[in-house]
Amino acid sequence: MARLTLTDFRSYARADLVLDGRPVYLVGPNGAGKTNLLEAVSLFTPGRGLRGSSLAEVGRRLPGEAQGRAWAVSAVVSSDGEETQLGTGVELAGAARRTVRISGETLPPGRLAEHLRQVWLTPAQDRLFLEGAADRRRFFDRLVFAAIPRHAAHAQAYERAQRERMRLLTDEGVPDAAWLDALEARLAEAGALMAEARATTLAALQAEIDGRGERPFPQARLSLTGEWEQMAAAGAEIADIEARLARALAEARPRDAAAGRALTGPHRGDLAVIHVEKDRPAAECSTGEQKALILNLVLAQAARLARAEGSPRPILLLDEVAAHLDSRRRGALFDEIEALGLQAFLTGTDEQLFETLKGRAQGVRVEGAALAPLAG
Repeated sequence: MARLTLTDFRSYARADLVLDGRPVYLVGPNGAGKTNLLEAVSLFTPGRGLRGSSLAEVGRRLPGEAQGRAWAVSAVVSSDGEETQLGTGVELAGAARRTVRISGETLPPGRLAEHLRQVWLTPAQDRLFLEGAADRRRFFDRLVFAAIPRHAAHAQAYERAQRERMRLLTDEGVPDAAWLDALEARLAEAGALMAEARATTLAALQAEIDGRGERPFPQARLSLTGEWEQMAAAGAEIADIEARLARALAEARPRDAAAGRALTGPHRGDLAVIHVEKDRPAAECSTGEQKALILNLVLAQAARLARAEGSPRPILLLDEVAAHLDSRRRGALFDEIEALGLQAFLTGTDEQLFETLKGRAQGVRVEGAALAPLAG
């Protein structure tokens, strides 16, 4: 990314950040707008970005204004000496969908993955191993999507078909069996593809983590608990997973109708993480160990994406991560970012946290929704 421009986005009326491809550390007090910049970058992916906010929430709003303004974020990305202009935002306040433009052409958000791939870690993920399975599925699916962009479309198709199936099952009256058959066929097709993509990603991440033993981050043993992901991991053909899932959905109609929710499918699985050295589930480890486990997972993903041929290099977004690491792990993190040649955005309140990055990265002071370069 060579340039980032924000207009009426969060706390920024206007911000323009010229980038030289090196890592960027953003320093400033709490509430200065550091995370807002990371969120702006994260919106160059499908979905709601790293905060999961609605479109109305990200538009700048002054006291007394009932809703957020129309907003825009644009970026210039460079690849093989060619520059591409990316843009996203809403043209009218209160718009239900955001627009994505690539080189001036309006395109689906999924096309952004052709130009940028991202991995992020935020304070909201600190409790990843303590929260419900849904949070871990969302976290892991972001990792899957960064490597296999079509995974997002399959997940969306699955969710749409599932909502419609549950509507039919829970409405009064006898549901249309033929329509249920069709919806379950869609669910099975999308679900099998999701399970295969998750299993493929997990295997690649585990191999990457296993090769990172010399780094000062705890090793992790990963697994997926879902029946369908386990079938895929065991080598089952997608067609076999699809057929078995379709049968399971048909058999589960009475049970799902009574429960008011679907009780089988890839939306029920979980990501399990074991701290290898302690042979203990991540949820039973200390807060610092949990943070280091997640960070090692994120770095493993970034490392393998950085080596992928024919794909854009990943951008790493790390919000308030450095403050939670000891000096040894902080130094290892900075060294790995540099060794991988990653463009990373890191935030922190204390400039001293990034002392060993000076000369190797761009420093930016963020205060009062204004940006200023830092010396060194």
